[in-house]
This record gives sequence, structure tokens and C-alpha cells, in this order.
Amino acid sequence: MSNLLIKNIKSLVQVREELSGPLAGEAMAELPCIEDAYLEIQNGKILDFGHMDQCPRPNGGMIDAKGRYVFPGFCDSHTHIVYAASRENEFVQRIKGVSYEEIAQAGGGILNSAAKLQNTSHEDLYNDAVKRLEEVMKMGTTSIEIKSGYGLSVESELKMLRVVKELKENFDIPIVASFLGAHAIPTKYKENRAEYIQLLTEEMIPKIAEEKLAQYCDVFCDFGFFTPEETSIIFDAAIKYQLRPKLHANELGHSGGIQIGVKYDAISVDHLEYVSEEDLIALQNSKTIATLLPSTSFFLNIPYAPARKFIEANIPVALASDFNPGSSPSGNMHLVTSLACTQLKMTPEEAINAATINSAYALGLGETVGSITKGKLANVFISKPMDSIAYFPYSFGSDLVDKVIIKGELAY
Repeated sequence: MSNLLIKNIKSLVQVREELSGPLAGEAMAELPCIEDAYLEIQNGKILDFGHMDQCPRPNGGMIDAKGRYVFPGFCDSHTHIVYAASRENEFVQRIKGVSYEEIAQAGGGILNSAAKLQNTSHEDLYNDAVKRLEEVMKMGTTSIEIKSGYGLSVESELKMLRVVKELKENFDIPIVASFLGAHAIPTKYKENRAEYIQLLTEEMIPKIAEEKLAQYCDVFCDFGFFTPEETSIIFDAAIKYQLRPKLHANELGHSGGIQIGVKYDAISVDHLEYVSEEDLIALQNSKTIATLLPSTSFFLNIPYAPARKFIEANIPVALASDFNPGSSPSGNMHLVTSLACTQLKMTPEEAINAATINSAYALGLGETVGSITKGKLANVFISKPMDSIAYFPYSFGSDLVDKVIIKGELAY
């Protein structure tokens, strides 16, 4: 890998010493920056940075940022970008008043995606996922989690995770795989849920562990999907095979999912549109990160997660896109930060912290990416000219990413 010097940076954003964990409470409002800065990259990692009056001579490539901002790349810790087909017909149904739950109960939603994926080849799934991954990378995402969950059979769940494995082999960004076989109960098991859970725990999880296809096990613990008791059975099996829990929880109501996530030391509980005081207390006494997905609320027209309650309770908040064909068909993390500001009432600094360093920790990659820190991967993006950090979430409809650099190489 070649060396790279970025000079004349208007503001180098998210400059930090080593952190011991995600930011919480008042610390989320603090976004350390260096004005009139340089960034020096060597062998794909951040070597040094500082004020321009200390800028070294180039020892390789050079980019003149000409007054632009440099951010650490977005870390998108919740996506479903491996899927077979879009679902705009359901989008139209919802416009006409059919609810997300009603669509799911009629065989749409996740089951619709599963039926299409089971008949789609590995090659086609991979090629489509490549297009989506390149799309989000061009928008500044340089670390990402990808879930299975549209297979809902042994063969198709393995097929999805093998696609993710191939993406990991062919792309230079960190990609984290999560097994989400517990995304929905397939139609054939509607009258025998225990049989499907047995399939998850006794066949799927052991095979996934044998092939080392996932780092995490996720469950959709919510009304109409999996109960807390079923989630516990699945997590017991996952932990046995060294798959750490993470969780979809409280998107559709007070499901009890947060307590299960905390009990099993889940790295994150995601969605959290419905939150009680008991939920907040549970998270306060844990190391679990609250990952919020405002673009899902925007697209489904459901309540937004109460971000301010989490921040005031000193609970670390991350942001992610939930990129999927049914409830959030976008991986635009710029838009996610804008929605965090306008709908979740997070400040621009809190939103950027949540989408970078905290979401890096929600990926299990807090020591590797998410901030401008010596020794971390040089995964950054350079903005187009801006007057302030606040302009980034403010200008939600503009493409403000000028250049994307991955491991010190200009990618886009």
C-alpha cells in the first residue's frame, strides 16, 4: 500500500485518542476536530495528523482538500443488503392504508422476500449485493454489517451468508456477518413454531459455526415474530457456538426484547421505537448499545425511537440504515444523520458520533474504525465544500461526499 497525505483540511472531524468504549450521555455532544489540518496515511492506516503548520512533506500520494472536511467513514451496523427483489408493491399497499403487520400476516413482507430469495442463485444474489454495497460506499459507508434472514431454510440461510463471505473476500472494507434465521416463522411452520426453532438451533447454527459464516446471531423479538422465550432458546444455542447475540427489539411494541438482549449481553439492541422506563433501566445496567434506525420509521410512518431519553439516561446510541427491501430501501447514512437531527432531536455532533464511533462499537470494530485515531484503518471521506459540520445533516438532499478513501487508497 502506498502512503497518502491529505493537506489543507478545513476541519478534521472525530479526532480521538484510544477509547475504551462507546460514547454516552453528555460525551455524545462532544465532537473533537482539528481546524486547518493534515492527515498522514501509511500502509492503509492512520499514521499522524495535526495542524497545517506542522504538516510533513509528502512521501507518496497527496490530496489537497482545499478547505473541505474530512470525516471517518460511516459505520452502518444494521443492514440486510443481500436480497432477491424489491417490494415496491407493498409500498403502494401501505400508501392505501394496509399496515406493515397486515402485509406480513398475509404472506408479504419478510416471507415474500424469502420466497423470492429461495429461487435466486448465489451468483445473482452476489451481483445485486455488489451493486448495493458499492452504492453505499460511494456515499461514505466504509464499514458495514450484513444480515441473513431472507432464507428461512437451512440451504437458503447458508446461501445468503456465503454471499456475505464472498463480499468480505472481494471488498477492502470491514464487513460483519449476522445470522438472522429468526427473522420470521416460515408458513410451513406456522402451526409448529417449536419445530422451526429446533431447525434453527440444531441445524442452521451448527452449520454456520462450522463454516465460520457469521460473528453474530440476531433475532426479531417482537409482536408477531419471536417471543422472548423463543429468543432465549435461540441465544442459548448461539452462545454455545460462539455467536454473540444482537437483537431486533421493540419496533412494533413493548416486546420484552430489550431485557432479553441485556440478559444475553447482546452487543446491540436495534429499532427501539417503543421504550419504557424499565427498558431504560435495563440498558443503563448493561454494556449493550441502543441502535436506532430512523429511516425505517420514516419509510413505514411508525413512531421514531426516543433518542433523547437514551442520551439523558447515559445509554450509548448508535445509528444505522436498516437497508432492506421492505422497510428501509436505502443505505444513505447521510440521510440517516439528517433524520436523527430532525426527528430524533439529536444534535449534529451527536448524530455524527452515533453514525461513526458508536456504530463502530455496535459492529464490534471500535478499536479498528470509526474515528481519526493513530493506528486505525484509514477509511475516511472528504466532503464537498461546507461552512460547518451542521451543514452536513442540514443539507439532506445534497450529495456532500466528494471522495472516499479506503485503507489509504482513493476508492471513489
